[in-house]
Amino acid sequence: MAFDATFLGAVLEEIRGCTTDARVDKIYQPSRDTVILQLKCREGRQKLLLALNPTAPRLHLSEASPENPAEPPMFCMLLRKHLLGARLLRVAQLPMERCAMFTFDCIDEMGDHVEKTLVAELMGRTCNLYLLSSDGRIIDCLRRVGLDESARRAALPGLNYQKPEPVGKHDPREFEDYEALLAAPGRDVLAERLMDELGGLSPLVCREAALFAAGSTDARVEQLERSAVAEKLRLFFHEHLTHPKPYYYCQNDGTPKQFAFCPIRQYGADQEAPSFSALLDMFYTVRDRNDAMRQKSQTVRKTVQNLCARIQKKLAIQAKELEATFDRERLRQLGDIVTANIHRIVKGQTVIACEDFYDEDMKTVEIPISPLLSPQQNAAKFYKDYARLKTAEKELTRQIALGQQELHYLKSVLEELSRAQTDGELEEIKQELQQGGYLRADGGKRKMKQAKSRPMVFTSTDGYPIYVGRNNHQNDELTFKTARKDDIWCHASKVHGSHVIIACGGTVPPDDTVTQAAQLAAHYAETAGGQNIPVDVTAVKQVKKLSGAKPGMVIYHTYRTVIVNPYPEIVVDALNAEKK
Repeated sequence: MAFDATFLGAVLEEIRGCTTDARVDKIYQPSRDTVILQLKCREGRQKLLLALNPTAPRLHLSEASPENPAEPPMFCMLLRKHLLGARLLRVAQLPMERCAMFTFDCIDEMGDHVEKTLVAELMGRTCNLYLLSSDGRIIDCLRRVGLDESARRAALPGLNYQKPEPVGKHDPREFEDYEALLAAPGRDVLAERLMDELGGLSPLVCREAALFAAGSTDARVEQLERSAVAEKLRLFFHEHLTHPKPYYYCQNDGTPKQFAFCPIRQYGADQEAPSFSALLDMFYTVRDRNDAMRQKSQTVRKTVQNLCARIQKKLAIQAKELEATFDRERLRQLGDIVTANIHRIVKGQTVIACEDFYDEDMKTVEIPISPLLSPQQNAAKFYKDYARLKTAEKELTRQIALGQQELHYLKSVLEELSRAQTDGELEEIKQELQQGGYLRADGGKRKMKQAKSRPMVFTSTDGYPIYVGRNNHQNDELTFKTARKDDIWCHASKVHGSHVIIACGGTVPPDDTVTQAAQLAAHYAETAGGQNIPVDVTAVKQVKKLSGAKPGMVIYHTYRTVIVNPYPEIVVDALNAEKK
């Protein structure tokens, strides 16, 4: 992420444009590190979110409505006392610092107008939120810092607020002499030198500047043609510092990974968001939701992973046992040799040496026998062991096939868990496992009934609805109950993934629609991170379910295979997801 001082400046400029003559309508503190000011503006209400979590500090306008505690924290009550009804006068930023200052026109206890300032410092471990009086004294702050912790920047009520120490670097908005920067001594990697010399920029942005100017994020200064690179650096910073735009980069599974105020080319294709606040809202909403679902599904995931490990261990043992049955023919041969030489066996003998008439050279073979058994019983034992291994081969082959099917099913459940986005989806997966006997039912516990999730619905560029199952039960329902026999069915070939249905309505869908459905099938499968993925395409009527098969497990024989890339950018733009 690149929530640097320049990115913050772009966010604050956006806030200025949306909060003219805004008044503080409500104040919330949904968590220890998060404060939300609801502002009543000319165009309507806006929520200003101030997140002071050291791992992900940020501020922006937000559409989110997090749940608030039953009793507001003391700091929230203090902010309400001083700022409710106040008018926002100014939004400012310390030069090259992630420090924003919101100045309000407030009414004090005497009815006089006084200015108070809310200062948000978004600087890693020292994140803090201060409320200052008109003379710059700290009324209170989110995190109090005693004199014993920091004599220079103590944060206690009544003390004067001390601004962060100046960065001591060049301001990239004003700096022009990049040729001198390249000629001066310093770190040899261009991106690192830019980071050392220019303030308010993140490592991500410095790497992007190096990529643009020198063609590589790891370009070394000593190998560059200085004048040409200096001119490109000047062009890069002038363009993106003067006209910053919100860009972000997503992983193949759709999870936002990076954002910046300039294009992000070092990872591949990027996307542009409608606004800086919308970008941050989306980025952290998706990240927080994924983190929350990962925690909620952890117990179920661990159970399924343990089951998979147990089945794999069992399959390995059975495979060794099966391999041992392949040599059983020799037991029958030894039985024949003992039978032919039964008259030579003396009571109490443990080994008999006989000619091996199954060997071309008729070599002598020593055959171990039991002194406790009669000659006839020794011969019969070889035949009995042969028959036992022959039966074992059949049973082991059957057991291994069943184990592989079960392992395949459980891995499909793991893939479902990785894609679950709501409590309802997670609950459906739990119920699926409970019905299969893999999880115990929550006996006696009454839970709030979750709304049944429905398949994801997309619309192709040709106007055809495309349905994507979220879990195995939904895949079965979609394929065998919802879809018509002449609809088109898609699934990533030979891997776990969603069933994808093109609702044709009795028509033949164009190739573009089939391609887009196949791309969705590749995206919502284990293959989401790959390229050139084979996807099987057939009519729904060709898809069958065997009696007793696990949920989501189907067979089909008549199909064609298309090769696609999972959900590339062109399809993200072309398909409008309509989650219902």
